[in-house]
Amino acid sequence: MAPTQHTTSADLGRLVPVLFGHAAFQQLNAGCQLGLFELLDAEGPLPAARVCERLGLPERSGDILLLGTTALGLTALGEDGYRNGPPVAAAFGAGLWPVLRDIVEFQDRIAYLPAADYAESLRTGTNAGIRRFPGTTADLYSRLAGVPGLEDLFYRCMHSWSRLSNPVLVERTDLSGVRRLLDVGGGDAVNAVALARAHPDLRITVMDREGALEAARRTIGRAGLADRIDTCAADIFSGAYPDGHDCVLFAHQLVIWSPEQNAALLRAAHRALPPGGLVLVFNAFADDDRSGPLYAALDNVYFTTLPFRDSTLYRWEQCEGWLREAGFTDVRRTAGAGWTPHGVVSGRRPVG
Repeated sequence: MAPTQHTTSADLGRLVPVLFGHAAFQQLNAGCQLGLFELLDAEGPLPAARVCERLGLPERSGDILLLGTTALGLTALGEDGYRNGPPVAAAFGAGLWPVLRDIVEFQDRIAYLPAADYAESLRTGTNAGIRRFPGTTADLYSRLAGVPGLEDLFYRCMHSWSRLSNPVLVERTDLSGVRRLLDVGGGDAVNAVALARAHPDLRITVMDREGALEAARRTIGRAGLADRIDTCAADIFSGAYPDGHDCVLFAHQLVIWSPEQNAALLRAAHRALPPGGLVLVFNAFADDDRSGPLYAALDNVYFTTLPFRDSTLYRWEQCEGWLREAGFTDVRRTAGAGWTPHGVVSGRRPVG
């Protein structure tokens, strides 16, 4: 049966958020930059005229902004005026709005323009978006240091992403029997601090390059945990892993590297662990059936265009396979309960 005009229109209408995806983000971004959502959280509901007055916007600008945010569900209009829509209100209610603000700024200043190089990155198999940042190195991280403020923004955003997603690591991962944990590529120590707070008897070493450890030491110091969290400057591929740890954590690391590099990291963890030692891989995952989730599908634009040429959000089964190939047994997955597809894959070094 041929499709009717109604069904054709309905199907084509599903393209609207895709065709105008760039504009949808800019409505959110503008609301953040102009202070719309903070205003409505503090003083809403407000009529449009009052919103314009408080934000210092011309009437036309306010109408355009409020039309966009309301159509997207970021704000809502009632008889008494505008208020924040459910997703924004939920972020404020959970104390997560500053976290989301950081992520929006990251997308705006780091990820957005290089996304235009997505097709070229797919065509060439390289992170072509890296050309948007000055420098000659092949990775995003070293190039960010060449643009004032961007390296700080990057670590602030990674801190925010971890705060948003690490409950599955902190609250749902079994660390019974673990006394010392090695956080490989632990960045600014946001996960180390969260784990140390959740497990008072746990001692942690954050292992990363020296530049990252400067931020880690600040985080550890602010948390008052310098007596329980150490740092170790080393190359995670060629440096020797420090002795004495019965758990190795890779948090948001295996999404950066190629399958071959990930296998090498897991073999290094296997060598460093005692029999019965635990390895943990924490990051976002794609579904095994390759159908989603939407979060992973869209986030892969960033991973394809920027960090390294092989960066990818991998499927659960791929990560589990690398653990088994490295010699780990009792391989398990723990999915998060939040709106992001984060989870933990764990394994044990055999005792026998």
